Amino acid sequence: RCLPFYLGTQNQLLAFSSLANTFVQSVLASHSSSPRKTTCNFVCDFWDCSDESQCGYHQEYSSLHSPFACDFEEDTCGWQDISTSGYRWLRDQAGSTFGSPELRSDHTFGTDLGWFMVVGTHQGKEPATAILRSPVLHEAAPTCEIRLRYHGNIQGRDVVNLQIELTHNSETLMLWQSLGRVGGSGWQELVVTTGRIQGDFWVSGGPETRAVIQGESGGDLVGESHTGLARAAPQSSCTSSQQHCNNYACVALTQLCDGEDNCGDASDENQVSCINHKITDFENGLGEWENTTGWVITRGSEASVASAEPVRDHSKNSASGSFLLTKADQGTPAVLVSPGFHPSTTNSCVFTFYYYLHGSEAGSLQLFLQSQDPESHQMNLIRTRQGDLGAAWVRDKVTLYSKNPFWILLKGETGPGGVVGLDDLILNQHCKQVSSTKTGPRTPADIFCEPGQFSCGELCLSPEQLCDFVPQCAGGVDEENCGGTNFESGPGGWRDASVGSLQWQRIRAQDSSDPKTDALGNEAGYFLSVQRAWGQLMGVARVRTPVLGPSGPGCTLKMAYYLQGNPQGILSLGVIEDGTHKLAWSIQRNSNATWTWVTVPLGERMRPFQLELLGLVVFSAPGTKGIAVDEITFVNCNPTVTTEKDTELSCNFERDSCGWYPEHKTDALWRRTSVQGPGYDHTTSQGHFMYLDPTSPPARGMGARLLTAPQVSPAHNECLSFWYHLYGPQIGTLSLTLRRTGEADTHLWARTGTHGNRWHQAWATLSHPSDSSEKYQLAFEAHRNGYHGNIAVDDITVRPGPCWAPRRCSFENSDCGFLSSGQGAWQRRGNATGSTIKGPRADHTTETREGHYMIVDTSPSALPQGQTALLTSEEYSPLAQPGCLTFWYHLSLQNPGTFRVHVDEGKRRQVFSVNAPGGFAWRLGSVDVQPEKAWKVVFEAVGAGVEHTYMAVDDLYLKDGLCPQPGSCDFESDMCSWSHTAWPGLGGYSWDWSSGAIPSRYPQPSVDHTLGTETGHFAFFDTSVLGPGGRAAWLQSEPLPPTPTGGSCLRFWYYMGFPEHFYKGELKVLLLSSQGLLILWGTEAYLRQQWLEGHVQVTSPVEFQIIFEATLGGQPVLGPIALDDIVYQAGRSCEPPDSKSATIPVVTVTLLAALLLGLLAFGMWRRMKKGDHPFKKQEETTAASGFDNVVFNSVSLPQENLFVMVGGGAGDQKFGLPSPS
Repeated sequence: RCLPFYLGTQNQLLAFSSLANTFVQSVLASHSSSPRKTTCNFVCDFWDCSDESQCGYHQEYSSLHSPFACDFEEDTCGWQDISTSGYRWLRDQAGSTFGSPELRSDHTFGTDLGWFMVVGTHQGKEPATAILRSPVLHEAAPTCEIRLRYHGNIQGRDVVNLQIELTHNSETLMLWQSLGRVGGSGWQELVVTTGRIQGDFWVSGGPETRAVIQGESGGDLVGESHTGLARAAPQSSCTSSQQHCNNYACVALTQLCDGEDNCGDASDENQVSCINHKITDFENGLGEWENTTGWVITRGSEASVASAEPVRDHSKNSASGSFLLTKADQGTPAVLVSPGFHPSTTNSCVFTFYYYLHGSEAGSLQLFLQSQDPESHQMNLIRTRQGDLGAAWVRDKVTLYSKNPFWILLKGETGPGGVVGLDDLILNQHCKQVSSTKTGPRTPADIFCEPGQFSCGELCLSPEQLCDFVPQCAGGVDEENCGGTNFESGPGGWRDASVGSLQWQRIRAQDSSDPKTDALGNEAGYFLSVQRAWGQLMGVARVRTPVLGPSGPGCTLKMAYYLQGNPQGILSLGVIEDGTHKLAWSIQRNSNATWTWVTVPLGERMRPFQLELLGLVVFSAPGTKGIAVDEITFVNCNPTVTTEKDTELSCNFERDSCGWYPEHKTDALWRRTSVQGPGYDHTTSQGHFMYLDPTSPPARGMGARLLTAPQVSPAHNECLSFWYHLYGPQIGTLSLTLRRTGEADTHLWARTGTHGNRWHQAWATLSHPSDSSEKYQLAFEAHRNGYHGNIAVDDITVRPGPCWAPRRCSFENSDCGFLSSGQGAWQRRGNATGSTIKGPRADHTTETREGHYMIVDTSPSALPQGQTALLTSEEYSPLAQPGCLTFWYHLSLQNPGTFRVHVDEGKRRQVFSVNAPGGFAWRLGSVDVQPEKAWKVVFEAVGAGVEHTYMAVDDLYLKDGLCPQPGSCDFESDMCSWSHTAWPGLGGYSWDWSSGAIPSRYPQPSVDHTLGTETGHFAFFDTSVLGPGGRAAWLQSEPLPPTPTGGSCLRFWYYMGFPEHFYKGELKVLLLSSQGLLILWGTEAYLRQQWLEGHVQVTSPVEFQIIFEATLGGQPVLGPIALDDIVYQAGRSCEPPDSKSATIPVVTVTLLAALLLGLLAFGMWRRMKKGDHPFKKQEETTAASGFDNVVFNSVSLPQENLFVMVGGGAGDQKFGLPSPS
């Protein structure tokens, strides 16, 4: 077997994950001149295959379905880091690495607990290369492949190159290099062939960087079992269809003189065996072939950097070997002509050749047979190969038939950036050459409107107008050869792209052993079928469409298939888009010897994309009959046609999905369902809704979109309302976007993080320009942080007119209808926009530079002293009950002036004011409101005339009920001012909000503490989702002012439920300030199905935040940590006040004493009667102390407990605080 392995690159960081090293078996005869090495040669010489462990692979990995593979779950499999700088390879997990928000899983299992090899951070000033090298391996067969999976992007600014090399003897072959141009998202696959390697070799690879690189990426290797070199065991005799090698192994007669070393000692390719064959390897020129135009002889050592040219030939598998190459422009083909040959009317004349098609889907190679008959010069097309087949030499073999003397013509035509190569042209002994010819062949002529254009009648269409699902020629001939076909008149545009022993061919049913009819039951009908082929490489049979697109969101493919393969048979449909191959549909079950119909959603896709059918079957297996497809049609793919169903945007999803379509660009898909997710829909509690769960079925894609078809813009604005459901500790973000062709996307709405296992309503105004003729689309986009959680949407309604002002606004997607007026100008921006206005380093919503907020420049030049700048909302509806309006504001370090908030019910009323210098933190403002009429909120900035000052506003929220006190919350209506934003550095987990009455897939308390009922609410977190590589979840308060002398009291109730004595969770109270991070209190708890009270005295001379941290003290296990009734009492002590003295009558005291003595005596008598007395040895204690591990502060902190102060004195211990951004 040969070595495939996966490489990952993401955010300028690289990783190899699950090196599924599938090396082709390659052995030498036991009696050969040099002893056969029995380790790391891809052959199990011992019963347990121990001779093949730690060889860059292990003997078997069921997860990768390969007998020689490495998924890095156990160890490095023998791969070694040989880097010479601090830029090095490490074995790591996605769930345990800081600074890697994009790499969330390995490839093997698709989880954040899987292992891979990763490149660490490079901080040097000089260029550096991280190199990972395999052990020394022995003997690679011609079929050996390196299968490489990479993740994400290599940023061209810092990563100069990513490369895979093979070293053999004194030569190092560059098998593949990225040159900083690797792109895409998620795990992607790359296949590289090694060719025949005799003796010892090793593989190495890694990234080279110019400067600082930080981030991660990972990969997996998946191998396939193939027999390469002949078995070394000598045979006393061979069958009539075989020949003895010099090492006494047997090979098939069809393998003689085919350009590959099948014996293992090359005796099937030596001069004795091939003396009568005409072999042209271009080492000494063209031989008897004639180059009429376009072809040049070159070597791999002359290949241009960053080109698709071969870096080695096929004959020698070396950069010093020669081959034929053309890089001619499209429309100017290169033609190579053979000498003339005598007629061939039997199966005797066989032509074998190796070709190279890489770099462009438009590149092609055609083989013609041209008659020497002077009357006709008839030209027959024998073989066509088109598309990018990868950086590999591919073998083909053709049996030539001609009643007249003939020439062979090889015509190569390149596409943009592509090349076509030829090597090792082999004609067997039965191809008899004509001594001389009077006239040469005629070069095949092509008819073009202009080079590259398509002619239909009087129209000349550009390539972009072909196969775009929009018929433009009479009869739709421009859409005829685009994949939709019944195969009766031809392949319908499908082009075989196989490189191995299987291929797709159009055949007639009566010429097929099975099936015996086409999909419609016609015995004379045609279909596409998997057949045997002469390719020498590995892989399934592949056939592709031309370039397609764009397609509409409702686009589907319908086809009939036949699959009868035992023990294995696989038929799949994939999509090739942006250089990546993505699975759209697959089947492994037999179709019971009948044709079966299937519909595959394709969805909206931009041009260019291609479809690819993949078939795998073992013809030698008993019961195997074959694979075939027929009657392929595209339905509703024209993006310019809108059906009545497409205009249905208002939808409750009870009948179908109306005009909403899942996008199919990743394996994460929105699905219409009624049984998963929330457990009930919003409409009827028993109906349907649209649902996204990354674990059902398992999906590696990080995002998914729910789209509409293009809509005609009305002359008025509209209000779109919907109900959404965000639930789970790693749920991520749900957003709504409006798209118009030629314009930037308009972000209408977004929510991040878990919102409890319940439905919430949201609104967004659809603003339509009155003079716009462009259609628009709406898209719900879900982007997850991990694998724990689900997202749902239901009851979408569109009505004329704008919506009321939104109750919540983060300014991430829009200005929420706010208008600026007055002297100064409020602007929506972020710190990453490059604005000249100084502002907060990060927004409050996302805590990153990319987040947005509203800001006004209060410098004298922008807002003179005493002048005002107003920011006014849209109208809110009247409030029947009291409400709480909260907002976060940020003031510059120098006093920017006065910041005021007004409620405007036709007359403005001031409800909030502050006039003081700011700081580095966002501060919470809250006011109680209950307007009886429609009203607006107005933010007012009054300039102070100080340079370089500003005011900013973010995260406006109007909620029901009165505002809670700062730092306090009973969680009955929401999370109050406590932030549960997931921190990437801690694993992206967040606390949830729930109640005992709400269904939950995670364990939680049955009742809350506030009400003591199942309808009461609390905050909770399930630590089982953390996993071994997880970290913690933080619940963070608003910034609180410095405490008065003596401190303040924080009281709270907590709940922890874990299996006793074995697993335990940890709950800590942290204090975060400019002076660092301090642990105030902590407990480790076992099973306690009850609410317990906790309190801690808080003292801080500077502004601070309180953090509740939930984490694990042992192995992952189902167990909740919950909080309720948090009360922050500023200036209060947690110690109870001294009790006042009281006068109690003597008689009362006497009676109470007598009663207590009586009860005590009765209890002692009962215990002694049962043999249970105080002096008996206690066998087991079940009483749990109030705290297993209590940490208060630096004064009373026990020696064995951790005390952390960041930025303190020299003796302080340090605690690593990850950046929230």
